[in-house]
Amino acid sequence: MGILRRSTLWLGILFIQACSSSAQPPVPPPPAKTIFDPLTSDLDKARAVQQTVDRNKEQTKDAVDAQERGDSSQ
Repeated sequence: MGILRRSTLWLGILFIQACSSSAQPPVPPPPAKTIFDPLTSDLDKARAVQQTVDRNKEQTKDAVDAQERGDSSQ
């Protein structure tokens, strides 16, 4: 009886080992487009425009300050 129990145990272990896969699960695809994509792209464009406006504002402010001080760097 000892051999039958051992062989049954080993066969069960070997079966589980053979059926298990060692490969990683596939990576899920990126999410599909949603109804909010146009809105978020508009927001991204608006943020980019705002950054450009802020940069131009700082450059203009620096130029005005330089003229007030009498700097002739430009």
